[in-house]
Amino acid sequence: MTRILESALYVEDVERSVEFYRRVFGFEISDWGGSRLVALGVEGRQVLLICKRGASLGLPVGAHDGEGPLHLAFAIDAETLPAWEAWLGIQGIAIEEKKTWERGGTSLYFRDLDGHLLELATPGVWSIY
Repeated sequence: MTRILESALYVEDVERSVEFYRRVFGFEISDWGGSRLVALGVEGRQVLLICKRGASLGLPVGAHDGEGPLHLAFAIDAETLPAWEAWLGIQGIAIEEKKTWERGGTSLYFRDLDGHLLELATPGVWSIY
C-alpha cells in the first residue's frame, strides 16, 4: 500500500458541494456519476468523492453511506498559510480555529456547506508530516 486513493463525503446537494470544493480548493471534476456522486481530482493523485447522502444504499456493489459531520485534512506548505487564511476570508468562510501544534505545524479549521470539518495543515502536525 502506498497511499489513500479516495475519500468520500456525503452531502445533501452534490452540485452545490462540487461548486464549493472547486471554488475553494480548485479541484477539477475527474468523473461525473450523475446525481449520485462526483469524483474530484486532488492534485492529480487522489480522489475526493462527493456523494449524495442515501443515494448509494440500494446498489448491489459498493453500497455505502454516511451521516453526520466528518473530518478531512488537506496538506499545505507552511509558506502558503497566510494566503489560505486570506482566501478563506475572501470566500466568506469563517475559520473556527487556528492551532499551532507542539511539533511546529499549524492547522486551520473551517466547515463546508454540509458541516464537515475541514483542515488545512502545514508540516509538523504529525510525526510523519
